[in-house]
Amino acid sequence: MTSSGLSKLENLFQEDPYLKPHRDNFVARYDRMKNILHHINEFMGGLDNFTQGYKYFGFNQLEDGSITYREWAPAAANLALIGEFNQWNRNSHQLKKNEFGVWEITLPPKSNGTPVIPHASLVKVEVTSIHGDKVDHISPWIKYAVPSRTYLAYDGIYWQTAQPYTFKYPKPKKPLSLKIYECHVGISSPEPKIASYNHFREKVLPRIADLGYNCIQMMAVMEHTYYASFGYQVTNFFAVSSRYGTPEELKSLIDTAHSMGITVLLDLVHSHASKNVLDGLNQFDGTDACYFHSGPQGMHPLWDIQRFLLSNLRWYMDNYMFDGFRFDGVTSMLYHNHGTQGFSGNYEEYFGPNTDIDAVAYLMLANYFLHTFYPDVITIAEDVSGMPGMCREIEYGGIGFDYRLAMAIPDMWIKMLKEEKDEEWKMGHVTFILTNHRYKEKVIAYAESHDQALVGDKTIAFWLMDKEMYTNMSNLTTLTPVIERGLALHKMIRLITFGLGGQSYLNFSGNEFGHPEWLDFPRVGNNESYSYARRQYNLVDDDLLRYQYLYRFDKEMIRLEDIYPWLSSDKNYVSCNHEDDKVIVFEREQLLFCFNFHPYKSFPDYTIGADRAGKYRVVLDTDHEKFGGQNRINYNTEYFTTPKPWHNRSNSLQVYLPCRTAFVLAQSTKT
Repeated sequence: MTSSGLSKLENLFQEDPYLKPHRDNFVARYDRMKNILHHINEFMGGLDNFTQGYKYFGFNQLEDGSITYREWAPAAANLALIGEFNQWNRNSHQLKKNEFGVWEITLPPKSNGTPVIPHASLVKVEVTSIHGDKVDHISPWIKYAVPSRTYLAYDGIYWQTAQPYTFKYPKPKKPLSLKIYECHVGISSPEPKIASYNHFREKVLPRIADLGYNCIQMMAVMEHTYYASFGYQVTNFFAVSSRYGTPEELKSLIDTAHSMGITVLLDLVHSHASKNVLDGLNQFDGTDACYFHSGPQGMHPLWDIQRFLLSNLRWYMDNYMFDGFRFDGVTSMLYHNHGTQGFSGNYEEYFGPNTDIDAVAYLMLANYFLHTFYPDVITIAEDVSGMPGMCREIEYGGIGFDYRLAMAIPDMWIKMLKEEKDEEWKMGHVTFILTNHRYKEKVIAYAESHDQALVGDKTIAFWLMDKEMYTNMSNLTTLTPVIERGLALHKMIRLITFGLGGQSYLNFSGNEFGHPEWLDFPRVGNNESYSYARRQYNLVDDDLLRYQYLYRFDKEMIRLEDIYPWLSSDKNYVSCNHEDDKVIVFEREQLLFCFNFHPYKSFPDYTIGADRAGKYRVVLDTDHEKFGGQNRINYNTEYFTTPKPWHNRSNSLQVYLPCRTAFVLAQSTKT
């Protein structure tokens, strides 16, 4: 082991010699993380204690009915606790400050032993700055917040229910093949309204289980005053959004998902926070340097608040039983300019002075903590820069994430659909983007996520079929060329992304059936309309509509991976990228994937390579009539290999490749 403690760093350099000149950078970021951890262990009571800051700060009710309340506000001149419990008296409950900038007060119980502050009552803290300015804030550690009755902000709620939710089911084991359904509770109803945790639990979870996804990634759970921010302007980090219901109702949702074998990830926003002062973290102690950088680095977290952030992780793992996190905006955290420059792949862009080593150290520490305390945890990085080592173990010099989102894949599909004719699609470019990720670093492939569904952009279904989705998606209408092309390519794009793109797969709610509309939250610009802030699952249930075909295909595609698990394997080989024929053939584990993207050319006896000799048969195809296709593939046909090498494979076979069709061949007799 080296002096820095990086026991396997040299292995990383053997895998990628171009990283070796940057050895000092790997050592420096590891040592920074190690020094922080040493300080925590030596002076802060250890990582276990340090990550339970929510048991010390904010409101905590003791067994005798008394309540402690503490805040870190080093620059404030005075703090006073106010609320319904004391009729908003600003003089009766003054906090005292210790030498570490922590203000505190203990509220003894009433004579009958009940707490002075009733459950679900309004509470705030009046903060007086050194300049004498007084502002009423919500505690940064508040567990619940609701819209104010008197002004356009949120009020803090003292949440200490007498009937806390008891989890009934254990967390599922970490899936080897992670299939993620990205979702948003508020938009989960077909009705133009904000849906609830209960609605999602009762109506949407069964659909996700029916499709076969084994993981949900929940967006916009952390409280955010502005609904249209999609949850990315967090105001209250420890509070789950009250617009969907209560904390107990969210816990019931998560527990129910676990009972179905579905893991639950939280879309976590630690890269930035809302600018709000009254109901957010901004200027909490009267300065811009309490929970934020001061000066030119403003609007970004201060890395001296690791306790707040790490405790936030633990709060959701222990209190809500989440199974992991998708870290939003990792790129903006990694670099001093928040990743606003382009990334060419030059390693100097990752290890130069622009890299924020404190941010890197925090992400390493977060992953170290999570994977040490919760061995089955799942962590995902949203990083567009491609930082080397993002998804490698910390002892290898990595940052420790399990997966990185393969963000170039959806960008590729949208660019092709937007700018190129089918005949111009480059098959080599498609397979390059789908397979272009760092060795031994796992990625999550997806054709589209919530980003592509937002207003101002178009989903794949909309790029393919646009306005005809409103007129020609009924089985009672003639199948037009636009709809026929759209249905075919929508299935093919999802299948090749799922089959070749990574070690996990993600789908945003509604995209599995080609949701006909974009996503637009109520805001001033659309007259506060909820018309597009919903997912119309009812379209799938209508037997007269063609959305059912895309849904059925998604279900069978997910099921196929259950039977032949390929996501957990890196064994893939692209044997054919034929630009003129528009044909792609690749092997993934024991399966052969065959794609013909040509708009009109079909090939009756197309030779393809196969590493495994033997008999093959079709186990899935995009052209089946139950998927809205033309039924040109015969499932009874048996394909036999010959020992003739083809495309660098030991064997070959001949197949029928209809235009705009994909199918999967398997040797297995499984069904």
